[in-house]
Amino acid sequence: MEFQDVVRRRRMVREFTDEPVPDESVRRIMRNALRGPSAGYSQGQAFLVLRGEETAGFYESVGQLWATDTVRTAPVIVLAFAVKDAYLDRYAEPDKGWTDRAEDHWPVPFWYVDTGMAVLLILQTVVDEGLGAVYFGIGEDDFDEVRARFGVPANHVPVGAIAIGHGAEETVSAGASPRTRKRRPFEDAVHFGRW
Repeated sequence: MEFQDVVRRRRMVREFTDEPVPDESVRRIMRNALRGPSAGYSQGQAFLVLRGEETAGFYESVGQLWATDTVRTAPVIVLAFAVKDAYLDRYAEPDKGWTDRAEDHWPVPFWYVDTGMAVLLILQTVVDEGLGAVYFGIGEDDFDEVRARFGVPANHVPVGAIAIGHGAEETVSAGASPRTRKRRPFEDAVHFGRW
């Protein structure tokens, strides 16, 4: 598939069939997630891939979840984690020189930015694989439960989850945001040379 087609076809799929996702597809999706930008090559992103009964365990461990019942039928869930310590440690190395590990060096927390870029690579690769996906949030009150249930280190912050599967939706549902809200005009969002 051409890259422009991937970008144009990428959307949030909220309903899935029960058809399994091939392991080869999951591995390609995750390999591509690791190809995103990373400040100082800190590589402070981590992912937990859940399949089968593991997905049910995930849904049992979260109380505040922005996912519908139809999303829960997806056969694969990927949890994305940001690891701030990887950035603070990397930039305390001699070639970077911030030996104090202070967060105030980071007016924008790149551990979240870079993890978000990795999530987008996941979403785009899903489209390229002929699959569907939806990204959704996890409530902060559930972070510790998710970590405990799946043995995730305490310094890994879940930034959200991506449900992946074969989309059951043929069209965008009537109440979905793309039907109720129009895309901003290009000129309102992109400025050349001056605002």
